[in-house]
Amino acid sequence: MTPLRLGYLYGLGAYLLWGFFPLYFKLLRPTGPLEILAHRVVWSVAFVALLLAAMRNIGFLKALRRRPRALAGIGAAAALIAVNWFTYIYGVNSDRVVETALGYFINPLVVVLLGVLVLRERLRRAQWIALGVGALAVAVLTVDYGRLPYLALTLAFTFGGYSLVKKRLALPAAEGLFVESAVLSLPALAFLGWLMATGDATFGHVSAGHTVLLVLAGALTAVPLLLFAGAANRLPLTSLGMLQYVAPILQLGCAVLVFHEPMPPARLAGFVLVWLALIVFTVDALRHARQTRRSRPATAPSPVAVQAAR
Repeated sequence: MTPLRLGYLYGLGAYLLWGFFPLYFKLLRPTGPLEILAHRVVWSVAFVALLLAAMRNIGFLKALRRRPRALAGIGAAAALIAVNWFTYIYGVNSDRVVETALGYFINPLVVVLLGVLVLRERLRRAQWIALGVGALAVAVLTVDYGRLPYLALTLAFTFGGYSLVKKRLALPAAEGLFVESAVLSLPALAFLGWLMATGDATFGHVSAGHTVLLVLAGALTAVPLLLFAGAANRLPLTSLGMLQYVAPILQLGCAVLVFHEPMPPARLAGFVLVWLALIVFTVDALRHARQTRRSRPATAPSPVAVQAAR
């Protein structure tokens, strides 16, 4: 199998798993969002630790101790992903899967906006148009909901911020997930201990199947991230960008077809505007990537690119 085909399989596997997450988290009821989050963190640490031990790749921790700025960045990434995970679990288990899907639809637009606000990047005209249409979509959805779609915006901005921090840290997927989960594991264990002491824990008190599902939350967190890392190493960025829409499409399908959440005309109009913004954004990205490929042979490689190739 060619690396490109393998990359597509890895990427599709990751986004299919993320797309069907709502079905999984619904099975964890009556466990509350904070308890699910705590189990997700703790069992992620255990799963990835076993994986790294099998790969004999624990030595990276010593190198991290000599990088205080990297440790601070990992702390920020851990806080952002914890808020993101909690918001998503809360949204699913409060029957607002449509709004969580919206968050991941608008995430690419939020990443572009963060590039302007944080990295001072300059946008092309089509990117500004996409952002404008996206803002109009949020306004339409605000009128429909009678409030800002705050779950969607929280998901989009926390995952966008997480992506930005992760890009600067440049840690491999397994190592990064292990350290981030380890940072969160102490408060997670303390919270689970408090639940057990007060008799409010659901772990081990609902059914054997429910207990197994809570334990498997760690593997279910790690596996798609590892598949995504495998895809990112083999696919062009534009191909990876196209695959990212698989997950929110499946989540929206679960919300409307499986959970029967309402989709009134005004809400559908807001989603259509989001999709229009994404079409403009994607077409511009594909065109820009094609122009870059055409101009690359005529341009001498920079010393930085040569050094990176080595």
